[in-house]
Amino acid sequence: MVLLGCMGEARAEDGYALWMRYVPLEPALAADCHARLADVAAPDQTPTQRAAREELRRGLTGLTGSPPRMQGDASQASLVLGTPQSSTLIAPFRAEIASLGDEGYLLRRTRMGGRDVVLVAARRDIGVLYGVFHLLRLLQTGASLDSLDVRESPRLRLRVLNHWDNLDGHVERGYAGRSLWEWQTLPEWRNPRYTDYARANASVGINGTVLNNVNASAQSLAPAYLDKAATLADIFRPYGIRVYLSVRFSAPIELGGLDTADPLDPAVQRWWRDKARDIYARIPDFGGFLVKANSEGQPGPQDYGRSHADGANLLATALAPHGGVVMWRAFVYAHDVPADRATQAYAEFAGLDGAFLPNVILQVKNGPIDFQPREPFHPLFGAMPRTPLMMEVQITKEYLGFATHLVYLGPLYEEVLRADTRGGRGGATVAQALSGMAGVANVGADATWSGSHFDQANWYAFGRLAWDPQHAARAIAADWAAMTFAPDPEVVQPIVGMMMASREAAVNYMTPLGLHHLMARGHHYGPGPWVDGGPRADWTSVYYHRADRAGIGFDRTARGSNAVGQYAPGVAAMYGDPARVPEPLLLWFHHVPWDHRMASGRTLWNELVGRYSQGVSQVQAMQATWDSLQGRVDRQRYAQVAAFLRIQRREAQWWRDASVAYFQSVSGLPLPAGEAAPPHPLAWYEALQFPSAPGDGR
Repeated sequence: MVLLGCMGEARAEDGYALWMRYVPLEPALAADCHARLADVAAPDQTPTQRAAREELRRGLTGLTGSPPRMQGDASQASLVLGTPQSSTLIAPFRAEIASLGDEGYLLRRTRMGGRDVVLVAARRDIGVLYGVFHLLRLLQTGASLDSLDVRESPRLRLRVLNHWDNLDGHVERGYAGRSLWEWQTLPEWRNPRYTDYARANASVGINGTVLNNVNASAQSLAPAYLDKAATLADIFRPYGIRVYLSVRFSAPIELGGLDTADPLDPAVQRWWRDKARDIYARIPDFGGFLVKANSEGQPGPQDYGRSHADGANLLATALAPHGGVVMWRAFVYAHDVPADRATQAYAEFAGLDGAFLPNVILQVKNGPIDFQPREPFHPLFGAMPRTPLMMEVQITKEYLGFATHLVYLGPLYEEVLRADTRGGRGGATVAQALSGMAGVANVGADATWSGSHFDQANWYAFGRLAWDPQHAARAIAADWAAMTFAPDPEVVQPIVGMMMASREAAVNYMTPLGLHHLMARGHHYGPGPWVDGGPRADWTSVYYHRADRAGIGFDRTARGSNAVGQYAPGVAAMYGDPARVPEPLLLWFHHVPWDHRMASGRTLWNELVGRYSQGVSQVQAMQATWDSLQGRVDRQRYAQVAAFLRIQRREAQWWRDASVAYFQSVSGLPLPAGEAAPPHPLAWYEALQFPSAPGDGR
């Protein structure tokens, strides 16, 4: 652990250290911190206790310049870590700590034996580790400990990263290099990076990781790969992280030699029971299975005339004796293209509410299409009160500029979590409907972990909001900026301003006013509003924007696909009325004439073009802000962010010009006064090809 700490310090400014840089505080603060926290009583009898102790040692040494003194006599300590079982000084707080659950913790400054003492107390060791990370965050961000009194416990039970990593090292929709998992050298070689990955997750309360792609290979369940997964589970266990695996529904055929995967077949049921026993013999705290079935060509129970509940319950029955869960994805669409793809998940799952076993959790994307820059919340939230739900979001930015565009996703997550599923009738937010959150990770072998320095913030924000969905995206951004760059307000405030404006900027230059799925085919890199044809209509852009001479937008009202009918009456009434629907979602729910008058007083056409141009201007403003920070941010990270912002500025202009050229060709309308014409004809943009775009293909 000490060696890892030295590695982290040596490589800190390449981004490897993430938000756990632990750089020296200002001299006066460092001296005060050392004086208050220099004498530490921390148990070291379990792996998690040792992880908490060593993280504290690493953090305080970096922040104060002096290592803390580990006291054998707790009565001499000024900082006490532990549980009622591991520390006599913590035992008097047993009742208060018990109310915080197994993962919660108490941070408190109090008086003991005539001296000031800071307590990091919890019911279980993992709570102590979480508390240590919280204490270090307070120190890193310059918070005062004078009246320290923090009681924390997670609001959601499952806080899980989904890795779309394949066994050959390729990461689907990954923009941070090859897979973090070096399958060819496991289980013998335990890359120290695995431990640092676990530290990063524990620092924000993430408690699970799905190691492999939802488009799963049956080989993930083969004995050799289970041994490799078991090694990772051993590394992650002290940090409170349980390992999960994506499974292929047809594995009994491909791996087990059966002639069917029918969930009602006794031989299939027996195969899954035996496989579960085999896994738990290797990984006693194995979390369970993630399943993508009957979607995008993946096998599933519908291949045998069975329901999603039949398929999920097959696996849940096998896992139940061991305490495992099934996370069954609701991202489905059939071979036959429906009238509106946005309606299919609700149509397939809402009627199954109450049909799933208790250890099945339905994993629902934040919106009804596919991780778009902006979507309405998924109609299944609030529609399945008898089924545990978890929300799936992307951390990797498949539709938001990959790693090179600075797009902070905290506001996107916050927008969905706070959405009212009942439309003001009794008030129930999406967050209140959840048992967990899953984030599709963009963690890879890149030195920055995420492909860019600012993409680290999305990993961080996911963890913080999965722990507490009521937390504010702006406050999370401020913490991240202070820890990642510097706690100086003259650094933090400009960076937070950039971050909070960045998502709306991307929406404007990509898919303003409720447009969606306008990206180029397959790799989703760059604009493609002209995309048409191919094997499925709902893999094209024209299917979604439906622009014609009369107007633009997808009619999802009762006159169209009636997707609004899948929402609660109050929400449906709002979304279904073009006068009441929020303008950011106007074209998601309505086909609107080009001369429709917007809130700004402009016509829809003029507003649309103006939003595209505004997105470009917003990126230029982000560039100017970053330029103002030269000299306040280390050279290496400053230079990469500046370069990536230049890429974003160029590509935002590309998005604006290509989209305006296309929609003008459809509408036949002149550009608004003051708007520059695209520098190339539409055919030039349509002819661009990107066969080697990252994250897609091999």
